[in-house]
Amino acid sequence: MTSGDFFRDITLRVCSSLDIRVSLDRCYDLLRQHLPVDTLFLDIHDPKLGAIRRIAQTSASGQVNRDEIIPLSEEIWQQVVTLKTPEIFDSAHETAHTKKMADLVQRTDHCDLVIPLNIEGHPIGVLVLRASGSDRYQAQHAELMQSVAEPFAIALANALAHQELLHYRDILLDDNSFYRHELAADRGEALIGADAGLYNVMEAVHQVAPLNNTVLLVGETGVGKEVIANAIHQNSPRRDAPFIKVNCGAISEGLIDSELFGHEKGAFTGAIATKRGRFERADGGTLFLDEIGELPLAAQTRLLRVLQTRELERVGGTRTIPVNIRIIAATHRNLEQMIAENRFREDLWFRINAFPIFIPPLRQRREDIAPLARHFVITRSQDMGVALPTIVPGALERLKNYSWPGNVRELQNIVEREIIRCRDGKLTFDNLPGHQEILTESKSREDKLRLPTPVNLDAAMARHIEQVLKITNGKISGPGGAAELMGINSTTLRSRMCKLGIRKTKRVGDK
Repeated sequence: MTSGDFFRDITLRVCSSLDIRVSLDRCYDLLRQHLPVDTLFLDIHDPKLGAIRRIAQTSASGQVNRDEIIPLSEEIWQQVVTLKTPEIFDSAHETAHTKKMADLVQRTDHCDLVIPLNIEGHPIGVLVLRASGSDRYQAQHAELMQSVAEPFAIALANALAHQELLHYRDILLDDNSFYRHELAADRGEALIGADAGLYNVMEAVHQVAPLNNTVLLVGETGVGKEVIANAIHQNSPRRDAPFIKVNCGAISEGLIDSELFGHEKGAFTGAIATKRGRFERADGGTLFLDEIGELPLAAQTRLLRVLQTRELERVGGTRTIPVNIRIIAATHRNLEQMIAENRFREDLWFRINAFPIFIPPLRQRREDIAPLARHFVITRSQDMGVALPTIVPGALERLKNYSWPGNVRELQNIVEREIIRCRDGKLTFDNLPGHQEILTESKSREDKLRLPTPVNLDAAMARHIEQVLKITNGKISGPGGAAELMGINSTTLRSRMCKLGIRKTKRVGDK
């Protein structure tokens, strides 16, 4: 066979498959006809690790599929990547150069022919032919393999590009499945109240959204912390990147590492495939850690390290993975008290408490109840496939007078139950929890506010103010204060009290 025939046949075989292991296996038999070779290796340069990665190996006994990493010193690394022509390493004729390359060529009773593979002058890997014994390779062997170095380099480059393409395809398919699941489960309330009860919250959102710092959302369960977190993300430069949510209280302690940081295939029983964690999925975007106070202390420690370094390692992995994310945390707990009780790390608290935002409960922003109720009536009736019902007069007032311990989430559930219960298309909301107690309390308030006999204007005003102050337990300003109940400014109320000679007992928390 002429050198031209050899070049043609090798080129056909090495380019016959995008799986470089298959191509190498097909080339092995042909190479054995022209050169002494027992084992054939294909290695690539990994500049991130400063190492050689053995991606394919074949011999007379069959193919070995393994991804072996051979770390090299900086000196040897530079020699490997600057190799331009084939080089022979013979264990029987050891030199200072081969001693330095010992980790790569493994000094045993064999001879190696190393062919550098370059694309447009850039080194991408090496092809290694190994034969048992000494003096197995000569200059003509090196010259013959140099003639086919380019086809091997092109095939290797194409195979690596194909592998990378498949990798990103798998990531996209995985992300598509993940986001479909997230969207199916995420039907939260709309951001209603931005111009009313949540005005101050939205002012803080607009201040912090364009920045990159960590935000802590504090509020009772059901107030809509996830909605506010999403508003921060949507008003940030990261709006086109992922918004990934983690409910820290819904994940068992044994799975928290895998969920947050991911795991490698075989890392533990049941890990049948590599899995990216929520941190990796959020790369470039925002990670929302809901109910962060529910994390066990061990998980808090690992989370703190990632927040500090912006790097992680998957469970069972050794590779450090950088992540570019913004953290928004949320809790309904008193984290400072948990720190005092040694249930929350103080250094993690300092890390996440850079910009806290308090979200008031629904009972402190009653002006939002009616629009929220109307919104839920529309969305829930559509989801349930029923005709849009009407809200009867007085029903919204009943909703406003309710205490709402469960906040917006409770309101949504009550609307859904009312739609199911009232199939005549009229929503009355007359079956609220504790409804009779609310009516009794409302009637009692009216009785207290009713004047017994006509008196002069100043006396009537003084008596009215005193009655309201009794109802509010002396509270003048703020939510539920006397000024709010009377519909006047707290400064105006204080001025009238001074004029009428009304004194009140000081309370803790008075404004």
